[in-house]
Amino acid sequence: LAFHKTIYTLPMLTIKDDKGTGVVTSVPSDSPDDWAALRDLKNKQPFREKYGVTDEMVLPFDPVPIIDIPGFGNLSAVTVVDKLKIASQNDREKLAEAKEMVYLKGFYEGVMDVGDFKGKTVQEAKPLIKDVLLKDGGAALYMEPEKTIISRSGDECVVALCDQWYLDYGEESWKEATRAALANMNTF
Repeated sequence: LAFHKTIYTLPMLTIKDDKGTGVVTSVPSDSPDDWAALRDLKNKQPFREKYGVTDEMVLPFDPVPIIDIPGFGNLSAVTVVDKLKIASQNDREKLAEAKEMVYLKGFYEGVMDVGDFKGKTVQEAKPLIKDVLLKDGGAALYMEPEKTIISRSGDECVVALCDQWYLDYGEESWKEATRAALANMNTF
């Protein structure tokens, strides 16, 4: 699904590294945060040097049009970042406003410009793309809570999906095996 053959992992100041892996996809054509971060890396050599990002990793790359959003075009992030005069990825309030402007409109009214689902709305295409990626092994189903979960004891909960078993008390073969084991035991 990627336009470029090589995809680099780049720093972004707004990513929370205490949630999940801290690695996220970047869509600078349609995400104001992503465009601001890429633009910062392209325009600020000291910033690139600080994170070990080479010129080859960012300078040749520009946003790739993916979704056409009415009123914003096919580079909605670039359009709204310019319109709001967002200077950098540190302009958090303006970036929040920019996201409000494009995210919902992009999901409900945006139309795919590329790929097998070109012409479909994002809302229609998203589950179809997910199904293709899961079927082909290009993705794994992943879920996480939206915010920090705190237990009644006040501890932060770590939520993880792992290979864990649960007893199905209504399952008949399990009941039979349990009854047989109990019949051979001395219980008091």
